[in-house]
Amino acid sequence: MAAAESYPDELRYHREHDWARIDGDEATLGITWFAQDALGELVHYEPPEVGSTVAKDSSYGEVESVKAVSDVIAPLSGEVLEVNQKVVDEPETVNEDPYGDGWLVRVRLTDPGEADSLLDAGAYRSFLAEQ
Repeated sequence: MAAAESYPDELRYHREHDWARIDGDEATLGITWFAQDALGELVHYEPPEVGSTVAKDSSYGEVESVKAVSDVIAPLSGEVLEVNQKVVDEPETVNEDPYGDGWLVRVRLTDPGEADSLLDAGAYRSFLAEQ
């Protein structure tokens, strides 16, 4: 069962349809409801290695759906602390709960100031309306 459309206010959003939940010098990253809806049912998630670094605006993994394979774009730079093994084993978790159990990676931020360039929920909804 796919999740209902939502864009939680406490998250920050990247124009490539990725989100970040920032907590001090760490952030949890995932893809937005819009992204999972556009992709359709996810069937595979290719994560980065724990300990690797991700760079803002660059690909850090891939998600494969019944429709396409898409890069996952990092909204922030950091070192990968944890990969969500549940999504690796059950990619459809992202469709069911993109902001909860469907998170993708947790990172230690290398430049917390990058968050200033991300959109808040209202700005992201406006961005989507312009698409």
